[in-house]
Amino acid sequence: MLAAGLVSAAVTAGAQEAAPAPAAAPAEREAPPPFIPASKFAGRPSFWDTRLSPGGSLFSFVRQGADAVQLIVTDIASGQVVRAWATDPADELEWYRWVTDDKLLLSVSTPGSFFGEEVRFTRMILVEIGTGELTRLFSRFEEVVEGDNVIHIAEDGSYILVSIQKSIYDYPSVMRHDLAPRGKITTVQSPREGVWNWVADDKGVVRMGTGWNRGKLNVYYRPDGASELALIARMKEDDKEGYWDALQVIGGSDEGYVLSAGENGRVGLRRFNFARREAVETIYEHPEWDIDSVTLKQGKPFAAFYTADRDEVHWFDPAIAKEHRALQKALGDTEVWVVSRAENNAKMLVYAGNESDPGVLYLFDPVAKSLKEISQYRPEVDFQALARPKPIQYTARDGTVIRGYLTLPRGRAAKGLPLILMPHGGPYGIRDKLEYNDEVQLLANRGYAVLQPNFRGSGGYGGDFFEKGEGQIGRAMQDDIDDAMDWAVKEGIADPARVCVVGGSYGGYAALWAVLRNPERYRCAASWAGVTDWAKLLRYDRRYLTKRVNKWWSARVRGEDGTANLDAVSAYRTAGQLSRPVLLAHGTKDQRVPLSQYNIFEKAARTAPVPPQTLVIKGEGHSFSKPENAQAWFEALEGFLAKHNPADGAPAAQVAAAGE
Repeated sequence: MLAAGLVSAAVTAGAQEAAPAPAAAPAEREAPPPFIPASKFAGRPSFWDTRLSPGGSLFSFVRQGADAVQLIVTDIASGQVVRAWATDPADELEWYRWVTDDKLLLSVSTPGSFFGEEVRFTRMILVEIGTGELTRLFSRFEEVVEGDNVIHIAEDGSYILVSIQKSIYDYPSVMRHDLAPRGKITTVQSPREGVWNWVADDKGVVRMGTGWNRGKLNVYYRPDGASELALIARMKEDDKEGYWDALQVIGGSDEGYVLSAGENGRVGLRRFNFARREAVETIYEHPEWDIDSVTLKQGKPFAAFYTADRDEVHWFDPAIAKEHRALQKALGDTEVWVVSRAENNAKMLVYAGNESDPGVLYLFDPVAKSLKEISQYRPEVDFQALARPKPIQYTARDGTVIRGYLTLPRGRAAKGLPLILMPHGGPYGIRDKLEYNDEVQLLANRGYAVLQPNFRGSGGYGGDFFEKGEGQIGRAMQDDIDDAMDWAVKEGIADPARVCVVGGSYGGYAALWAVLRNPERYRCAASWAGVTDWAKLLRYDRRYLTKRVNKWWSARVRGEDGTANLDAVSAYRTAGQLSRPVLLAHGTKDQRVPLSQYNIFEKAARTAPVPPQTLVIKGEGHSFSKPENAQAWFEALEGFLAKHNPADGAPAAQVAAAGE
């Protein structure tokens, strides 16, 4: 497992100096930007998923090796590699996290089957930095569907509590594992019918279990570890009132922190009394946007994150807020995010970039007030040649206001353009925002307008908007995508005869469904890792629909009464009627949307009037880990669109520049 001969990547890159782009002239007068080859958009940083150890002396990152993903730990002071490991080529690294300066936890997943059903097994590995020893946790279980749901880590790093679901038919139990090789394993909470999610307090006592049953969220609670769990009923009399999620119970009390919807439907952070089932205090609520997540530090709120048109943060410590503003000022016209920080804030990893700049990663030393460049995210892309997405909104056919983002190609008038609709993945609780996107920039560089609609069910816009997506996959959610096209045509931006849909994951499904449901609207569609059989996918992995939604995915996908027909909106069912060009692409190692989803559609579409163009990338997962794989998709996509929905011709000088 030890990856030998690796060189530290934590060195200063020879980067271009970031500077604000000059004010652009009107599109009619601006010269087209240089042609940027797909290979440059496909470039990847030498590493990703960067973290600092709790003490701030070690720097960890993930990178793609020849055959497997590698996890590297380096010493910041010397820049030397301390440890390096490679995952099994059959596994996918789901996540990793520091526990102490000498311990890491890794989660890996492996595809498998359970009584003929495709499933995804997950497990955890303990990494000892000092010795390099790797220990599989809960090794007495051969395969478990969910073996990496950590609900508590001891403050001293001595043990963890994990909610473990052994099979797709079992309710999860909670087990404790001492974090040492051959560490003791004990069951601290047996499975309980109807409970899918367990919550421990900050002292490591399992205090709560929740689960949806017949459209109702049942909550079981106990005041201390010696008491029995009791059903305290639903936290909301009507789940239409909004979202509720327990973040933490404070040990020795009946209070804790929850994310829940307020009177205006916005999700906010509240201090909650679980025994009385009522909010005690609103800690933070934004008047316009849902709170997406909260970081707790030493049992208290540290930061609340939300998304307006771009990611935003509310710091609870004024000193941290001041420091963040100082970083933004120092780095200029860019977004600034602290990717990772040491526990004492002595060192931080800082990202700086925006929707038209891929960005740079820095190591920040607050005491020395120094920034050291670590890596550029797209080193070969000239950010000054990129287009800048802008927020838009339109009204759907039923009166619902839909927001989204429009990227116009530079050097072309915003009139009668070929349009690419690009619905996001997810779909529930996820949304597009102002952030850098390779695919958007590639298509804009080729002369396409790109419109990313945040259809109903997307996150961040309040409980009512989220609930409007319930049971609406392939229905009203798809209407919103059609209505985005109508808006762009009505505004004069798009040529109605030159519209295609392109997406990945759920967005890939929406692209396929667009040309199957409404072939009269669209010239073509392109799908990367698209879902084609909803019932089969949700049996495979109920977590596909994101952590926020997995607690009640059936209620959302199947509708409030659970009767929404998934087969009726599964693309493979009507693939034989395909009458528009489709680019169907997938990776063979995709463990989020398995290759069988591709196979079902491809087989069903073989006899269609217009069979799909196909691309299967060997060894690739749900997203691109290798630049050559991203390049293969980008080049296939641009070639497909050039054939079936060509943009206006690029000036000869622009094309010639691509070969330089």
